[in-house]
Amino acid sequence: MSNRQAGQSRVNDVISYLEMCVREGESSLQRGMNFRLRPDHSVLLMSIQANSPYADRLEDDGATLIYEGHDVPKSDEYPIPKSVDQPMHLPSGKLSQNGKFYEAAQATAELQAPPERVRVYEKLKKGIWSYNGVFHLVDSWVEPDDCRRVFKFKLVAVEGDEDLAVPVRRGQPHRRIIPTAVKVEVWNRDKGKCVQCGSTDELHFDHVLPYAKGGTSLTAENVQLLCARHNLKKRDRIQ
Repeated sequence: MSNRQAGQSRVNDVISYLEMCVREGESSLQRGMNFRLRPDHSVLLMSIQANSPYADRLEDDGATLIYEGHDVPKSDEYPIPKSVDQPMHLPSGKLSQNGKFYEAAQATAELQAPPERVRVYEKLKKGIWSYNGVFHLVDSWVEPDDCRRVFKFKLVAVEGDEDLAVPVRRGQPHRRIIPTAVKVEVWNRDKGKCVQCGSTDELHFDHVLPYAKGGTSLTAENVQLLCARHNLKKRDRIQ
């Protein structure tokens, strides 16, 4: 059984929607925001494509994600969700996903709790996702957006926090994710195939020159698609 089939993924793996659901133990992931999907972590689905419904963005060369909260569901009462303040509470009075993430981030910002561990998956195009790794939720705020107020959440990409059995800790080393535009350019250039063997299975966005050795994530020239087998071979040679 491969790591993908066992529900395991590494940062920068290309995965399908089904693989993502299997990994998170869900039959489907319909919501973009999933607070405490499991007791040890939350899940966010992001997209910064031009037609995305929310204004997610990367800062600090990919080390920081600013994630926008989600709108009230469209209904007869709210026919135009983007004309309404994003909700802190549900009609029942319970916290919405916005409210849950907001309160967790505030507790961290006020040093009352360790950061929430969040797995982030990014939609590159229809049916194609990338695992962006674990982030720590460190702050939240509400800001005006045209005629309404929206939630913003600050998450930092961290190293070494993939073991969900280990309690989350502050001060983990930061890392940088490959920007969306670079991933899309690489995907199109390499035609969605491993550059070594042409495989379309178990693909990974690989740094030609590793980041630890001075390589960059910011240009497509230093990123390529490799299958799991050739990615492992390359790592063995580097070591």
